[in-house]
Amino acid sequence: MSDSEDESLDRQLKIVIIGDGASGKTSIATRFAQEAFGKQYKQTIGLDFFLKRITLPGNLNITLQVWDIGGQTIGGKMLDKYIYGAQGVFLVYDITNSQSFENLEDWLSMVKKTNEESDVQPVIMLVGNKIDLEHMRTVKLDKHQRFCQENGLISQFVSAKTGDSVYLSFQRLAAEIVGIKLNKAEIEQSQRVVKADIVNYSQESVARTVNPPRSSMCAVQ
Repeated sequence: MSDSEDESLDRQLKIVIIGDGASGKTSIATRFAQEAFGKQYKQTIGLDFFLKRITLPGNLNITLQVWDIGGQTIGGKMLDKYIYGAQGVFLVYDITNSQSFENLEDWLSMVKKTNEESDVQPVIMLVGNKIDLEHMRTVKLDKHQRFCQENGLISQFVSAKTGDSVYLSFQRLAAEIVGIKLNKAEIEQSQRVVKADIVNYSQESVARTVNPPRSSMCAVQ
C-alpha cells in the first residue's frame, strides 16, 4: 500500500522534444532517461517515449513523460496530436547547424497552433545542443538570445554527448512548470558532465573561457 500511496503523490508532466532531425533530440532524451549516448545517428521515425522520475526541492516527486518526436514529422498529420496536452516543450537545435535554428520558427508555430484553444500554454525551453562543439558554432549567441526573448522562452545550452546540463534542462523545465525556483547550488549540482570520447582540440581551453552561460531566463516578464 505504501508504494502505491507514494506513487499517487507523484505529479506527471508531459514533455515533448521537437526540432530538426540530427539536432540531437533523441540523444538528449536517452542521456537524461538512460544516461547513455549513441555515437551513431539513427533517425527517429514518428515517436519515441521515455519515463523518468525526478525529485524537485521540497521532496516533490515528478514523473516526466518525455516524448521524442521525429524531425521529419514537421508536416506530419500526427504532430499536433503528439504535442497536444504537453506542459513543457524542448525546442532543440544544433549550434553547429544554422538551418536547424532557422527552422525553429516552423516548430514553434506548430506548438502555438496546437495550443491556441487551450487554457494553459506549455512552458517552452530553447535548447542549443552540441556545446562540446563550441569551436564549430554557426549560430551566434545573440541570435539565440534574441529568439528566446522575442518568444518568451527559457534558455539552455547542453551537450548530449558529454551530458553537460542535460539533467539540469529537464529539472529547470519541470521546476518552471510547477512554480518552483531552483537556487544556485541546486543548479550547479545538476550541471554535471558525464565523461565521453572527445577529440582533444588545441584551442579547447580557450573556447571554454568564452562559452556562454549554460542557462538563463529569457522569458519576457
